[in-house]
Amino acid sequence: MNAVPTGPGRRPKPLPDVLGPDLDVLFCGINPSLMSAERGHHFARPGNRFWPALHLAGLTPRRLRPEEDRELLRYGLGVTNLVDRPTRTAAELSADELADGAAALAELVEAYRPRVLAVLGITAWRQAFGRPRAAAGPQEERLGGAVTWVVPNPSGLNAHAQLPDLARVYGRLRPVSR
Repeated sequence: MNAVPTGPGRRPKPLPDVLGPDLDVLFCGINPSLMSAERGHHFARPGNRFWPALHLAGLTPRRLRPEEDRELLRYGLGVTNLVDRPTRTAAELSADELADGAAALAELVEAYRPRVLAVLGITAWRQAFGRPRAAAGPQEERLGGAVTWVVPNPSGLNAHAQLPDLARVYGRLRPVSR
């Protein structure tokens, strides 16, 4: 596993964030899959629709592969996770892990100042931020100063949103940020 520190006094992350200055959109997954952590790249599971959705949304000029996740920075995009611990499914995460992740995410967004934060998954948002009635889409509150959206999770385990739906929603993120 790749493990890099996230900042002074912080524990290493099993999957490094893709972060830089002046991001248009910071995507925040729930937590790394076991495969992503093993390979050291975000959204590495073959059934994950993140990479094709970004391309179909017009956020990248071609479909990137998980091994190219650092290329996102060239397009004003970044990726992090709400919880660092890799699991088979997000359902394995505790309420405390999600709440701790919410606090850490707020600090990260405050430090990097992306224009838009896109949290990938309504259930994770509701649990982590104590918003049981929250709906997908733009949120009234800003997190760390960023315009905050909750968008569908691209995991193949999330059968509710199909690839065209993901692309349509993800495509709405960049115009908001400019």
